[in-house]
Order: sequence, then C-alpha cells, then structure tokens
Amino acid sequence: MTLLDAELGTEYIIKGVDTQGDEELESFLFSLGCYSGEAITVVDKRTNLVVSIKDARYNIDPELANAITI
Repeated sequence: MTLLDAELGTEYIIKGVDTQGDEELESFLFSLGCYSGEAITVVDKRTNLVVSIKDARYNIDPELANAITI
C-alpha cells in the first residue's frame, strides 16, 4: 500500500521508499525524516498531500507519495 491509499488522520509506519534509483530524491526524503520505520500521517488530500512526519508537516505531490510504501 502506498501513501496515496492512506486514510486521513491515521498514523502509518513507513515500510520503504522506492525512488527507482534516484539518489537525490532518496536523500531529500531522508532529510524530511521519511525512511523505513518512521511514523507518517496524511493530514490533508487535495491536489497534493499534506503529511506529518515527526513534528513537522510537508506538502508532497502524488508522484512522491506513490513512492512511499506504508
């Protein structure tokens, strides 16, 4: 299941991030705290997703959300 399938307000644990070899994207997600074992919650879904990781909120696009397995 990817982050696109997540229900609003439910906390999930990230199982993995599939950036298809894009090291820059993987590094970016890691800098946000988005890596295996970390908790993530989808706060809002519209054109993009607003997610909460640790004590911060980030706006990510659907393509990026599809790379995050929960």
